[in-house]
Amino acid sequence: MLHDPLADALSTIKNAERVGKNSCVTRASKVIKSILEIMQAQDYIETFEFIEDGRGGKFKIELKGKIIDCNAIKPRYSVKVDKFEKWEKRYLPAREFGILILSTPKGVISHKKAKQLKIGGKLLAYVY
Repeated sequence: MLHDPLADALSTIKNAERVGKNSCVTRASKVIKSILEIMQAQDYIETFEFIEDGRGGKFKIELKGKIIDCNAIKPRYSVKVDKFEKWEKRYLPAREFGILILSTPKGVISHKKAKQLKIGGKLLAYVY
């Protein structure tokens, strides 16, 4: 029984990175795809591709070995535009190191882009 597909996907990525694998396979969803696109744009993963398996599909992710930690944030806290620093201190190890990923009215984006757009949202995950 699967309770949180996002947390399972990020755990799979983190565990594969820790043991030194070059790739991993995880379950597919729209939110996971959006987060993988952000991770790829921020240079944390190489590439990912969708593989159809008849049960919703999977993503094959090529890793770079750059991820120290990544995890889902539960509960999904709401963040206002002027409160990002509080959450950066809580989840990221240093200033300008890593990203928070959040769901906003503009879609799933990193906290850096949310600051530029001056919008808040719900925290989904962090990566560094």
